[in-house]
Amino acid sequence: MSKDKLTLSFIPYADVSKLDSVKRIKKILDIVLLNRIVILQGRLEPTEEASLIQSTMALVGRVKNFKGVELAVVKTEQKEAVFDKIKLGIARALVGERDALTVIGPASLVREIKKNPGKIDLMLRK
Repeated sequence: MSKDKLTLSFIPYADVSKLDSVKRIKKILDIVLLNRIVILQGRLEPTEEASLIQSTMALVGRVKNFKGVELAVVKTEQKEAVFDKIKLGIARALVGERDALTVIGPASLVREIKKNPGKIDLMLRK
């Protein structure tokens, strides 16, 4: 890949919802190792995030020019009535947390990801 090009890879929730944790993390890592930024619809489980970080740390030093990953999650925060929160909780339990976006990029490309309540600022390296 040329150094002056930026590639974003969008992964819809449907593409990873049926995968187990190991395959989900492998799919993401395979894309990140191609020096691409992943935009994942939804979010990983906390244990999956930890496993992703562990996996990337194991690759640092073993894969040429790989320095780890930067990761941020942004959720749509809305003020909701108690009944609406209950409905949303049931829906998330049934179909997963789709009202979030997860951005994962190689640390060699992504300098910093700033997360604000409703947006993500992605700063890249030159």
